[in-house]
Amino acid sequence: MKSSFNEIIKSETPVLVDFFANWCGPCKSLAPILNEVKQELGDKLKIVKIDVDKNELLAAKYQVRGVPTMLLFKNGKQVWRQSGVLQKSEIINVINSN
Repeated sequence: MKSSFNEIIKSETPVLVDFFANWCGPCKSLAPILNEVKQELGDKLKIVKIDVDKNELLAAKYQVRGVPTMLLFKNGKQVWRQSGVLQKSEIINVINSN
C-alpha cells in the first residue's frame, strides 16, 4: 500500500486524499460531496479514499487524529489539509487555488 500511495501522490494532477472510517457519520456525508467534486473536475483531480482502520500506519504518518481529514497533494507535496466536512464549492476553490 505504502509504495503505491507514494506513487499516487507524486502525480502532477492534484490528489485529494480522504482519510475516513466506516463508522464515521460525517465521513458518510462527505462521500457524495467528493463524488460531485470529481464529476465537476474530472481529470483535473484524483481522489483517493484511505480507511484509517485498515491503514493505521499511513494515518499515523500524516498525523490524522480525526476523520474525515482531507489532504491535498501536488507533485508529492502536501499543499493543504482540512478536517471535517466541507461543501463542494469550498473543496473546488481549494483545488483551483493550489
